[in-house]
Amino acid sequence: MLNWAILMRLVMCIALLVAMSISSALIAQDFDTKLQPVPALDDETTITVPLGQRQLFLDDEGIAQMIQLQRAMHQPVKRGAVIRPDVSIGIKAVQIRMAPIWHPEKQVWQLWDCAAEPDDLHAAGYMFSGYYESPDGLHWSKPVVSDVEYRGSSTNNFVSVVMGGKRHRAESIVRDETDPDPNRRYKTLTPNVFRANKGGYAVSPDGIHWTEISSPGIYGGDEWNLTFDEQEHLFLQYLKRGAKHGRAIWLCTSKDFENWSEPELIFEADDQDQELGAKRIKARLADPAFQPLIADDPQAYNVDVYHMCPFRYESHYLAMPAMYHAVGRVPALNNTDGFHVLELVSSRDLKHWTRQGDRQAFIAPSPMGGGAYDLTQLISPASAVVRDDELWFYYTGTKTRGAGSLSDDYQGPKIEQDNAAICLAVLRRDGFVSLEAGMYLDLGGPDNGAVLTKPFKVLGSKLLVNLDAPEGELLVEVLEKNGEVLARSAPVQGDQPRAEVKWEQGEVAELTGKAVSLRFTLRNGHLYSYWFE
Repeated sequence: MLNWAILMRLVMCIALLVAMSISSALIAQDFDTKLQPVPALDDETTITVPLGQRQLFLDDEGIAQMIQLQRAMHQPVKRGAVIRPDVSIGIKAVQIRMAPIWHPEKQVWQLWDCAAEPDDLHAAGYMFSGYYESPDGLHWSKPVVSDVEYRGSSTNNFVSVVMGGKRHRAESIVRDETDPDPNRRYKTLTPNVFRANKGGYAVSPDGIHWTEISSPGIYGGDEWNLTFDEQEHLFLQYLKRGAKHGRAIWLCTSKDFENWSEPELIFEADDQDQELGAKRIKARLADPAFQPLIADDPQAYNVDVYHMCPFRYESHYLAMPAMYHAVGRVPALNNTDGFHVLELVSSRDLKHWTRQGDRQAFIAPSPMGGGAYDLTQLISPASAVVRDDELWFYYTGTKTRGAGSLSDDYQGPKIEQDNAAICLAVLRRDGFVSLEAGMYLDLGGPDNGAVLTKPFKVLGSKLLVNLDAPEGELLVEVLEKNGEVLARSAPVQGDQPRAEVKWEQGEVAELTGKAVSLRFTLRNGHLYSYWFE
């Protein structure tokens, strides 16, 4: 007996497949009249697409033309705390100012914390870091390194660096595989904080035993970071100093980790931040789901940059500035109360920054009730850790800001014994910003759009894309400068972080060394990046 329901479903499926096939053939044709090729090849219109380097769509530098597509910023998914403070020995907070480092010989991730001294040592000004190892980046152990004696024993994971005659934390560390001297494999620094101590630089063969080098520390505030751009072989030192609206980010660079450029202001809050910040403050104070704040003085509302650590990612520098929203002064703290929001910015030259997502939060404080640490103060990730098709961001999350120093009769939130932890958030690889098609559907508009790249010379035999289009598709055309189509792809569909483009007409492997443009025609989906292998 014929099952009419099943038959109807089969007919509908066949009709859908036919429609998709026709659509695939017509999308590129439809845009041929709307997107014209770049008229000429010269120094102003050509770009470089290095072999293996992913090209993201964070700015317009590589784009000649775009129609019916828009940029969409994507937030990482929070995974919670991965390292918590050891309250049994008086540690209330564990924080970081670096990203985990992979040790290829030991096959473990390495991490050094900051601000994790027990209360008695912290009060005595005895500063050091806790050292951790992990095989998977989730489960962290505390190896005994026997570097610091505490309570009559050196059986602990504490590490310190002696610079300028004082003990410092080993809190901002990079591993430099390019240094021919294995005793300089690890590098760290401490600036001359508020001109209160000398600070300086140190190197180490293992990250545990450190040797100070001659360069004196550069004056900076109480936040700093060190990253290493392997592509340019450039050490990047970031300092917190003042600017128009308060704290801002300054940069020094070095090729050899000994001779540094003069500090240069590279990122600060502006008037638009103040307008957006006032709205954020009012919204937070009115929302009972979030950690209560101590003060509320509209005359004192201000937004500045508490912390930021730019890092190299593929063809860009990226950073997540911690925008501090001050809500009012607290005399008992001799400071302001407030909260942080991490935004997303990108740059090609470390000087000119694009504010992604219309300055919306990339990582925002969590509401109460879920066991999260990042309720109030968030310290930016120092870099993105690439894990297969994901990016892992390790950052500091703090429940309350400074309230534990208030007088005993204060009735507001106090610092808990377990106040700050190292947290993890995970993002799709290249997933910061996508080009989105289909956003006009709700308005009765088209579900497709296209982008044309500026010309470049093909350096590989395979083209790959990072695409999320489970209900859509992507077509790719390779164009000569006069607009002639040299190659046209088969439709690329589905959620594919690294899809190799297959060709129905022509072959990109035959175009190596030739100057071409790519035209991506996208229907109902997100395109994150492309690259050649």
